[in-house]
Amino acid sequence: MATEVYSICFMCTVRCPIRVLVENDDVKWIEGNPFVPGIEGALCAKGSAGLALLHDHERPQYPMIRTGPRGSGQWRRATWNEALDYAGDKLKGIIKQHGAQSVVFGERTNLNTHISKTFMKAIGSPNHFTHDALCKGSVNTAFRSLTGYTDAQVGVDYANTRYIVMYGRNLFESLEIKAINHLLNALERGAKLIYIDPRVSITATKADRYLMIRPGADLALNYALINIILKERLYDAQYVRRWVKGLKELQAFVEPYTPAWAEAETGIPAREIVTLAREAAEAKPAVVFHYGYRGAHHPNEIYFRRSLIILNALMGSIEAKGGLFFKKGPQAAGWGDLRKYSDQDFPKIKAPRFDGSGQDRFPIADASHGNPQMLPHAILNEDPYPIKALIINRFDPLQSIPASATTKKALDRLDLIVTIDINFSEIAWYSDLILPESIYLERADSIQAVSGLKPQLFIRRQAVSPRYDTRPAWQILKQLAERLGVGRYFPYETIEDIWSFQLRDLGVKIEDFDAKGFVSLTDQALWWDREKGLTFKTPSGKFELVSPLLESRGFPSFPPYNPAPRSNHGTFKLMVGRTASHTNVSTQNNLYLSELVPENVLWIHAEAANRLGIQDGELVEVTSLQASSRIKAKVTELIHPEAVFMLHGFGKTVPAQTRCYHKGASDALLQENTSDRVGGSPALDETLVQVRPVQ
Repeated sequence: MATEVYSICFMCTVRCPIRVLVENDDVKWIEGNPFVPGIEGALCAKGSAGLALLHDHERPQYPMIRTGPRGSGQWRRATWNEALDYAGDKLKGIIKQHGAQSVVFGERTNLNTHISKTFMKAIGSPNHFTHDALCKGSVNTAFRSLTGYTDAQVGVDYANTRYIVMYGRNLFESLEIKAINHLLNALERGAKLIYIDPRVSITATKADRYLMIRPGADLALNYALINIILKERLYDAQYVRRWVKGLKELQAFVEPYTPAWAEAETGIPAREIVTLAREAAEAKPAVVFHYGYRGAHHPNEIYFRRSLIILNALMGSIEAKGGLFFKKGPQAAGWGDLRKYSDQDFPKIKAPRFDGSGQDRFPIADASHGNPQMLPHAILNEDPYPIKALIINRFDPLQSIPASATTKKALDRLDLIVTIDINFSEIAWYSDLILPESIYLERADSIQAVSGLKPQLFIRRQAVSPRYDTRPAWQILKQLAERLGVGRYFPYETIEDIWSFQLRDLGVKIEDFDAKGFVSLTDQALWWDREKGLTFKTPSGKFELVSPLLESRGFPSFPPYNPAPRSNHGTFKLMVGRTASHTNVSTQNNLYLSELVPENVLWIHAEAANRLGIQDGELVEVTSLQASSRIKAKVTELIHPEAVFMLHGFGKTVPAQTRCYHKGASDALLQENTSDRVGGSPALDETLVQVRPVQ
């Protein structure tokens, strides 16, 4: 008879709550947790494909030490003690010769990130980074510059919105089940969805109105929207008067940026811009100008994201039902807080970060996540000091950092590369040591606090025993720390020890999770008092249009618009994005998901394809200043003529991943490594490419 295990999915970073049916130590079925509102049993294709991941013989099955040149695929099997001793000895030698700051740890944010941060603090290195800057660093900085909060502390009340505008926020392909279900319900009740993007995505097909915009011209559209909203006094005057500071300065700035001006820049008719502003105003404050998730497109990214957040403030939709809200944690509901090992007392670290995050290179970027796109530069130039060791956990710099050929050159300069992963990723294959992690069905992890209008706690329990000789990352890091003489910072032996530590100040017991897999900390939605109870974390306590954070570092709050360079007949802006069937760079070899989307293709407008002699389905060569790659063409009218598009995460070169080996093209190979120096994100859609048919 099957038993139920309530857990948390990790086929993507959304981490949906799941119910796993287990029989004879094997997973028979995975579905969404039926008790969670908005989930109620639903699960996406990626979540269902966890079954294939469990039994996949093409994932790392035991520790492996490299025996041949990097990337050659020559390995020998090692025991865990041997592998950890190898890593420990290498790291001790590197730290002794070059200092702890020569060690860098990079990962995709996960439930145990507080433990990996503990590891780096314990050895004395400031160089922990996450993938966040590559995804949404500029969104983070934009929110902090206006409200004092990070983007992670803000949510969208999809369920009650009346009007939502999305700029490339391809929600129906980046698949947040709870958010999608709430939005679909709102649309059925009459809410309107407006979608703006140079490409017709799945989300665009769900919209009431789709506006095709020139690539890179989003800020021009928003300056014009702000212009008409202020000119016609469409904003929420009472809210703005009470909570918004700097309106006069904003009004003077946007005066020249009229809808007619924006039409020439964006390709969107002025009348459409005016209509958009007026319709949104009619629905205020239950309005969302979605601030985006992957906010890493162009060098002016922070100002585009600031303009979106400003539009929400003008609509009075921040901390409004149907708009945006600040997420409330356990303490807001009258409970204690979830403890983290990274909050212990550590010796003071004097060395600067390798990436200049929060320092000279990116002075207002969020140093708690860092700027991983600077890793190749730091290694190759020994700036600000030599980097000699890299530890990677579920992150792939060779497919996630632009200009991957340069990244590979940098990796060749390292004395040690250690990868903790569930896949033979590009970086794992290029490492000196692979420490295989148990997949999410085979392990339990730290408890997750989900802040929101109704804060909750969720738990990932182990469903089955590991299929291979793998271990959870929290165990691997503790055992590695012990070999480096800093094991005292990891005072646990089991996951139950970690849970007990986390819950010590909260007032919740482990058995409270048994019935449903989560604990609700309140039944009431926690909204702040819009009259006198908003608490912006800014110097003035208000929403600050003129930002002290920006201005104090010499950055303007309202920069003049710099026209997006127009592509000529020989070049296109390369855009990259997501599909519902894959998670970034990690699922292309999954048995089920590789069948759904086996490779990426290059979207190109029919007019441009005809001019270049390109047929649909034909192999084309895409060339940038960085590299050339071959990929099949998808000829369509559903993309702007100045742009081409490909899915992120393909073009794999690891022969052990037979299902995705050499299928499609790698966007990271083609992209130039340029950044938004103010916000912190790389400009992933800024690369110009040429396209020609393969003769």
